[in-house]
Amino acid sequence: MVFYSTRSKDIQAASAEAVLKGIAPDGGLYTPLDFDAMRIDPGDLLGKTAVEISAVVIGRILSDFTPEEMRALIEAAYDGKFETADLTPVVKVGDDYVLELFRGPTSAFKDVALSVLPRLIVASREKLGVKDEIVILTATSGDTGKAALEGFHDVAGTRIVVFYPDGGVSDVQKAQMVTQEGGNVKVCAVRGNFDDAQTGVKNIFADDGQNGWAAASGARLSSANSINIGRLAPQVAYYFKAYCDLVLTGEITLGDKVNFVVPTGNFGDILAGEFARRMGLPVAKLVCASNANNVLTDFINTGVYDRRREFYKTSSPSMDILVSSNLERYLFMSTGGDDALVAELMSDLREKGVYTAPEKLMEVMRAHFSAGCADDQAALCAIGRVWDAFGYLMDTHTAVGWAVMEDFKAREDNGYVNIVLSTASPYKFCRDVLSAISDEKPETGFAAMDRLYAVTGIEIPERLKKLRDMPVRFEDCVDKDAMLDYVKDAVK
Repeated sequence: MVFYSTRSKDIQAASAEAVLKGIAPDGGLYTPLDFDAMRIDPGDLLGKTAVEISAVVIGRILSDFTPEEMRALIEAAYDGKFETADLTPVVKVGDDYVLELFRGPTSAFKDVALSVLPRLIVASREKLGVKDEIVILTATSGDTGKAALEGFHDVAGTRIVVFYPDGGVSDVQKAQMVTQEGGNVKVCAVRGNFDDAQTGVKNIFADDGQNGWAAASGARLSSANSINIGRLAPQVAYYFKAYCDLVLTGEITLGDKVNFVVPTGNFGDILAGEFARRMGLPVAKLVCASNANNVLTDFINTGVYDRRREFYKTSSPSMDILVSSNLERYLFMSTGGDDALVAELMSDLREKGVYTAPEKLMEVMRAHFSAGCADDQAALCAIGRVWDAFGYLMDTHTAVGWAVMEDFKAREDNGYVNIVLSTASPYKFCRDVLSAISDEKPETGFAAMDRLYAVTGIEIPERLKKLRDMPVRFEDCVDKDAMLDYVKDAVK
């Protein structure tokens, strides 16, 4: 399988190289175009375990690895880490479904991919005969950071540096990161928002590409964000698994289409659904759910991507993003690889803060995507409404998805089954979740955690429960312009 830079098809890589590099030298994202070579008949996956489905799907995308290599890698990645061998169970809530992606070690959907990515990077390093140390750079809006730290800590031949927006994550998310164990990890807050941190990381890659300072220290930079195709590929698997689960339980018949409603800020999780659709999964609509930072909703509805707008800090901080990196991949895919157009649009976004996609491209997108948004009030109301009606507790991000699904059904119900992708355990955002189902507003996240358990009786994930007793290891905080020097020091 060949992966192309979205900004220049002359820059190509096989899967192991694409995983190891993370981002193309020109700043583009490695992306496949030949989805016919990756097609999978969902019927062939029926009856397979979650690990077996993951091995097949990821192996079809990352074809440098033999089926035996991929199976061993996936087994090692997931063994004993998740609450259930099912990994990502589908739960019926009323007439609809929630795909629970938060049963992993950090209680967030990022665990599904970031349990696998470290092993993919190590295997790619060995396959390519690379001796340099791999330094993982990650910007996080909350969940990626901890999941990446958990996956990479003390992995031989790697180091990891995580940046998060100062004041832009929940109490529990911050505690998860700043208490992280491991001798090869660093965590640093950035004075700014997630977009500042993400842009800073991209600029660090670009600076190293021009000046080669990492190589001079015997290191290579790579990424754990979904700009890395090795991070995106494992997410495709749970779309196939969710579909198979519904077929096996008789909720749908093999061949029936379904809708997936995806809370997303960086467009990575929903792009994995588009990969699955192009690989043969019967998907009717991918519904893009945004919070008050609704730049993606506006783009899908109007064709204009405009980041020149107010940035809101919301109760769903992992979606507080105005520059959605993975949309670049979709633009490339939907035009059949028009790298010149993508490069022009990305230049406009960088220099002007806005671009307009061709209407023909948007017609293609709207045939498969729908979009909606829900602000904090709508999300909190959805949490309370679903808890009262069904006794099911959602986090704030999943609630955005639920609220958008309700609007989608009222606006353009196509008659197909709806599956909402969850984001995290409600205990990661317990203050807001508690306020949605009661009048209580404890001052700290841990006090809210205790009260949420008292009110609902839903068990607190063990690792979250232990956080309050763990020592803080990282208190660094830098301006966004100082990120480059921080990483250079870390590499040295």
